[in-house]
Amino acid sequence: MSADLLLPDLPLPDLAAYEAAGGGRGLERALAMQPGEVIEEVRASGLRGRGGAGFPTGTKWTSVITAAADTQSPCYLVCNAAEGEPGTYKDRTLMARNPFQLIEGICIALHATAAASGYVGIKRRFEHELSRLIEARDAMAAAGYTGADRIRIAPGPDEYLFGEESAMLEVVEGKLPLPRIMPPYMTGLFATMASPNPTVVNNVETLSHVTWILADGVEQFRSRGTQEAPGTMVFTVLGDVPNPGVYELPLGTPLRTLVTDIGGATDILAIYGGTSNSVITPDVLDLPMDFDSLGEAGTGLGSGGFIVYDTSRDIVQVCATLARFLAIESCGQCLACKLGTADMWERLDRIVAGHGTSADLDEIRKRTLTVTDLNRCYLPVGAALLIRSTLDTFAEAFVAHLGVASDPAVAVDVPKIASIDHATGAVTLDPDYHRKRSDWSYAEA
Repeated sequence: MSADLLLPDLPLPDLAAYEAAGGGRGLERALAMQPGEVIEEVRASGLRGRGGAGFPTGTKWTSVITAAADTQSPCYLVCNAAEGEPGTYKDRTLMARNPFQLIEGICIALHATAAASGYVGIKRRFEHELSRLIEARDAMAAAGYTGADRIRIAPGPDEYLFGEESAMLEVVEGKLPLPRIMPPYMTGLFATMASPNPTVVNNVETLSHVTWILADGVEQFRSRGTQEAPGTMVFTVLGDVPNPGVYELPLGTPLRTLVTDIGGATDILAIYGGTSNSVITPDVLDLPMDFDSLGEAGTGLGSGGFIVYDTSRDIVQVCATLARFLAIESCGQCLACKLGTADMWERLDRIVAGHGTSADLDEIRKRTLTVTDLNRCYLPVGAALLIRSTLDTFAEAFVAHLGVASDPAVAVDVPKIASIDHATGAVTLDPDYHRKRSDWSYAEA
């Protein structure tokens, strides 16, 4: 293995296999360096967070260390392994195939930031990945990997907001996944008025990259990707494609390569990068998959999951399905969000049923402008982007749908992935999600 590839062809069975593939060198080199030198190495690599925002990792670490020094309080480190964005399955694949590189990356980050301890927030329902992670942590701690004995695994609920970084801190502390007002770099784990405990939150892929950057160096990492977005990224593609799956590609690779050349999609109607970005249409398939190019085009890279719908689908029904997910997963702390996402979903559902009116379309548009009022997290921002962009891009389809019910034969389910069989490419969506209600309980089967 090397700094420019994270995914082995087959799962690594144990620590010995990992070390035979080059594992352990990153932490060994990091421990021979001062913490500031490790951070400078990560900064020079240009590594940007692979969880959605694309924030420079070295800068994030430095800001938390500075905040800890300014407040004379300890800092903590949290790995976000909750992966709940529809259409995404990369972090689970990384943990299943090579959890050792993640544990080593956390150990390196603990050394670099002088964090008191590290935590991994992972959904309890990810049973296989959770087991692999615990086994890797225990084996590396027993083998003397510095810092492995200070890593705690924090299983949490299946809620979407568990993956929101401040809500993850709440779960680690034994509470519900409800986003905080203050971000983790200001108010971190176990914070008090006297000790804010600023906390670094990185996702699985980001910390896995750290391992190989320290092992093989900055130049090797930068040998793939672009100047502004170096390295590779692990992408998921599913939906109306014959070859769904998880693929590692250099950042800057055209979207067409993933969706059509690899995924095999044809006759594309729309593509969604999860539920937090604007809709992508086939005329921009040649856009590079990097943080800035997609952002400048009015959408985003997100966590690298792309859901493809072909022209056999009803875009209004697709939009209503994704809107339902966001309405259900809203936590209710921000009334504009909870009421707004629910109202948009209900109106879209009426249009799908053939009972919608032009007044419904007008109200949905209005809600996209107010749903983010006083929001604590990004969920309502994503809802506004997704719904408004779909309304604008497919305006004629929505108008034509007024008074005309959708054909149930072309309906889609919420693309919340339960599993992907990497041998066959078969994607299994969460079979119970259709029963989930807006209070996060489930209706009877």
